[in-house]
Amino acid sequence: MTPEGLERAVGWLADARRVVASTGAGMSKESGIPTFRDALEGLWERYDPESLATERGFRADPPLVWSWYAERRRQIVACRPHAGHYALAEMDALLPSLVVLTQNIDGLHAAAGSRDVVELHGSIRRVKCLDAHHPFTGEIPDTEGAPPPCPRCGSPLRPDVVWFGEVLPEEAMERAWILAEMCDVMLVVGTSGLVFPAADIPRAAKAAGARIVEVNPHPSGITPVADVFLRGSAGEVLPMLLEGLKRAKAESGGPHPAA
Repeated sequence: MTPEGLERAVGWLADARRVVASTGAGMSKESGIPTFRDALEGLWERYDPESLATERGFRADPPLVWSWYAERRRQIVACRPHAGHYALAEMDALLPSLVVLTQNIDGLHAAAGSRDVVELHGSIRRVKCLDAHHPFTGEIPDTEGAPPPCPRCGSPLRPDVVWFGEVLPEEAMERAWILAEMCDVMLVVGTSGLVFPAADIPRAAKAAGARIVEVNPHPSGITPVADVFLRGSAGEVLPMLLEGLKRAKAESGGPHPAA
């Protein structure tokens, strides 16, 4: 990461009316959350991922899948947002519009204070029923074994996350494409750029004229379309962007009015 690259990115953010932050698994990993593959260790290493993250696998062995997600949920709830999460939340107050698009299911952006978060892959902090997708509004039963029934229809409850072979939530994806077409700057943070269709969103933003600022420890599938590549972790680089933005706004007299 060069000072010149950081300065360019800060300048674009300071002038932007609409900013989107697109975050991936690298953002969560800094909070100690293992990736899906990393979580398949110990007791679970003998299972095929598709047996734990497909509707077919759930129907074949509901207690197995429910128990695995109960354990993963406990691990995630015990984790906390890091400095990068908090930096994005603080940027919200400095920019006319900042929306977080995340592939992560952990809820840490909201926990850090980000007000507008679009969860492209759902949330492990929610459950719904398998057959009718009725949302479950009570406290999630933190038990292993057979999944509880839906209070409305009796269908077994399942995690409200996107499994292999499922389409991403229609409302979330529709909004993501609209945001990509309208934003001035897109921050792409901690993503490999290899998970589709989420990986197409920065490319759509680039095609619509947005500046793409990538924050990653290593180059990714997004790097070829990035206008600036800031090498480093989210917990290191995003606070630097925040401090630069604060200085730029102070020098210009504060945030621009929203369009």
